[in-house]
Amino acid sequence: MTKSKIESDHGLNVRMFMTGLALVILYVVIFTVLLNVGVQLGFVVVICFGLLFSQYFFSDKIAMFSMHAKEVTPAQEPKLHEIVDRLCLLANMQKPRVGVAEIDIPNAFATGRSPKHAVICATRGLMNRLNDEELEAVLAHELSHVAHRDVAVMTIASGVGMLAGLVGRIALWSTLLSGGGRSRSGNQIVLLEMLTFVISIVIYIIAYLLTMALSRYRELAADRSGAILIGKPSVLASALVHVTGDMGKIPRTDLRKSEGMNAFFFAPALAGNTAASLFSTHPSLEKRLDALKKLEIELNG
Repeated sequence: MTKSKIESDHGLNVRMFMTGLALVILYVVIFTVLLNVGVQLGFVVVICFGLLFSQYFFSDKIAMFSMHAKEVTPAQEPKLHEIVDRLCLLANMQKPRVGVAEIDIPNAFATGRSPKHAVICATRGLMNRLNDEELEAVLAHELSHVAHRDVAVMTIASGVGMLAGLVGRIALWSTLLSGGGRSRSGNQIVLLEMLTFVISIVIYIIAYLLTMALSRYRELAADRSGAILIGKPSVLASALVHVTGDMGKIPRTDLRKSEGMNAFFFAPALAGNTAASLFSTHPSLEKRLDALKKLEIELNG
């Protein structure tokens, strides 16, 4: 198949490369820490590479399961498939699988390790609230994520944070259950545990910040590519306003159930009012609308 008409984003590619390099370093640090606290090499390999393998190869299934989503056929959701077919024809891309999450929260996400294994999923709440043009704009945004191949990097980045959270506990368990403590004094064991705990926190924070920084930029890149694909930045801007506004009408208890998928959503389930932008998964609505307004002028004058 010929090259996709969704252009590669140089800024996004550079950020993905730098994020990937940083993740490799973090994995090496975690690997070294676990070995130094007495964890057996085989167990370290299983933990580190087992998590990486499962995150990479089963990311689509994990995301769909967490959102209670299921793959749908053209017979089940003809309008949704028609829109995706049209977008893939415009983008000259292989059609990803299409899914629907039966929840009222208006949102969408893309997942999968590559365009050949991708899934684009819309929630029932999104399909019920947006008109066809706006729904097409949102799906164009998600298709851009697939073309940019940024989903896999985001998935692996989130896995590093999970792994860092386990380091402290694993170190404690290995000290208690293995014979490593016999050759060390009590003070040395305490210091080792404290050091391991601090290192795990630092790794978690770094991985989290890397994920958030990449997430914010990739949303702007997908906004731009999706808007260019359909040729209507104003329609994507309208969809953003509608989704964000309707999100505020959803009970916070329902939003919190989906908060873990924020970094993959079209719009964050819980954006927060006072949190620093450094810890946000998405650019502010104002920033996204401003970028789309500039793109509208660039395309249409």
